[in-house]
Amino acid sequence: MSIITSATALLADIAVETDRTDAVQSFVKQETVLVRLVTDDGIEGAGYAYTIGTGGTSVLALLRDHLLPLLTGKDARNVEGIWQELFAHTRATTTGAITSLALAAVDTALWDLRCKRAGEPLWRLAGGHRQEVPVYDTEGGWLHLSTEDLVKSALAAREAQFSGVKIKVGKPHVAEDAERLRAVREAVGPALHIMTDANQSQSLSSAMQLAAALEPYDPYWLEEPLPADDLSGHARLARSTRIPIAVGESMYSPMQFRNYLEAGGASVVQVDVARVGGITPWLKVAHLAETFNVMVCPHFLMELHVSLVAAVSNGAYVEYIPQLRAVTRTEMVLRDGLAVAPDQPGIGIDWDMDAIDGRRVS
Repeated sequence: MSIITSATALLADIAVETDRTDAVQSFVKQETVLVRLVTDDGIEGAGYAYTIGTGGTSVLALLRDHLLPLLTGKDARNVEGIWQELFAHTRATTTGAITSLALAAVDTALWDLRCKRAGEPLWRLAGGHRQEVPVYDTEGGWLHLSTEDLVKSALAAREAQFSGVKIKVGKPHVAEDAERLRAVREAVGPALHIMTDANQSQSLSSAMQLAAALEPYDPYWLEEPLPADDLSGHARLARSTRIPIAVGESMYSPMQFRNYLEAGGASVVQVDVARVGGITPWLKVAHLAETFNVMVCPHFLMELHVSLVAAVSNGAYVEYIPQLRAVTRTEMVLRDGLAVAPDQPGIGIDWDMDAIDGRRVS
């Protein structure tokens, strides 16, 4: 048996490691919700979710008031059953960000328990496709950086054997975005993948203009050009450009991904394990995307996503944005430009609880 005897949650604020800006916001801190589960066979699992500045206390309240009390006495091995029960209990607030984030914190803790009980790392127990996966850098591509800085960072990423870099777009004039991309492309040559990300800042007409201006410089994808709930707009844009359209970081259920894939609005799926409700639905989205022959390149959370990208056959990229180094004892390993999924049993994150307690929000 593996009966849950204790279920607790806390909230900690983790400062960003560098200035991060895009077309619609600045990333000032990561509000991190951590759930810890203990079972009667002496195993402890930890899972987490996050927001980037607001809503963390709301996620914590939903967990403490409604979800955690349901866990005591449950068999932690029944991960799918527990996810469905918690989802049903919060039906009045689904599908939505706060509920999905709360479910994710619990679900990743349950997977941590599952992997530790089996003595296997997450990447193997969730599928075991390969241990090393390509990685692209986002830290050198923020919108506030100068063109000179973008070029310098892209060259450094190429020297480090990264397979790609991301450049934020959404400047007041399309010509400025195109010039920044042109400068990077000319500096790094044709082989390096250059991802672009508009962070939902465009209208359909401006996105079409932006895509046309960027096309000559061969972007690997154009990410979130329109608001995430504009399915028809993304489908129309995808039909109008040769640039693959990437979406998913702002979707909160597998059915939203199904609708996008069926409509032809997603050439790249960027499902975020925290925002979609945990590892359990993340894997469903990844396998769904595989049936459409679409690659999965998840948003953020590299410390967790490295294992999930390694688990599935259509996992193509991990996004390099280090954020947990201040509160963990280890960090994601890079080897010859590839991200290496951790081998220790569990989800592969070694939390420093003293560091977390020092950032804890009362």
